[in-house]
Amino acid sequence: MSTNSILKRAYRYIIRGIPENIVKPTIIQPQVRELLKGKSIIITGGSRGLGLAMARKFTDEGAKVLISGRSEDTLRKISAELNCLYLPIDISNTECLHSFIRKADEILGGANVLVNNAGVSLHEHNFEAVTLEGMLTQLSTNLVGPFFLTQEFIKCRTEIKSQGNVLFISSETGDTADIRPYGLTKAAINSLVQGLAHAYKLKGIRVNAIAPGITATDMTGVSADNLYAGSYGTGRFYLPEEIAEAASFLISDVSSCISGQIITCNNAETVNARWKK
Repeated sequence: MSTNSILKRAYRYIIRGIPENIVKPTIIQPQVRELLKGKSIIITGGSRGLGLAMARKFTDEGAKVLISGRSEDTLRKISAELNCLYLPIDISNTECLHSFIRKADEILGGANVLVNNAGVSLHEHNFEAVTLEGMLTQLSTNLVGPFFLTQEFIKCRTEIKSQGNVLFISSETGDTADIRPYGLTKAAINSLVQGLAHAYKLKGIRVNAIAPGITATDMTGVSADNLYAGSYGTGRFYLPEEIAEAASFLISDVSSCISGQIITCNNAETVNARWKK
């Protein structure tokens, strides 16, 4: 675990107390059945965390996968491990998005799925801790970059009058009111998903999102060794592999009737029920 992850976890322990229980759930994963055979998938932020879990799941399911990120060395290592393709990109640099999509499409022999996974959270403690620099960093990575990358992907698909599938990785924070940039960008993503799905439904482009609860990744600082979460009704956080299962379903042809949906993966934690305590 990185130093930042340790510090984040220590901060949570100071505020909420040290967990008394160790939670390591058994995750049920279906047998691999080539669910994604014939899919050529671009995953942004695909070299670690949730992106890596999705890349592994998608390749196992028979897809041709191209992972992207800023570190070419890391991408090269992961691509060799998973036997997938890679292409470096800084998603916040909008000037390179057109060339990136065209190059990725060429490498894959026709990219028909885009997974907008790359994102950043600065974990500001409160509204007053938000800075202009931090706001712009999160906006450019979480919203502006994915917006224009998706625009280029859809152009690429509609030019050849071919179907496509776009999956955004949102967050449970997009389901609730927020005062920090991360949550605001995810709420905007949820709106964008529904708008794009409606706009392109007659052109064969499906658009959906997964909104995970807190998942064991470097960004959250949660370790898979202990998923205990006293603040969650389920008593635990989630594993990237669980989210990857949901993602695999949404980009497969099995879910061909689903578009414009934001699937929140936190066991109803953010459902706005009247009787909620």
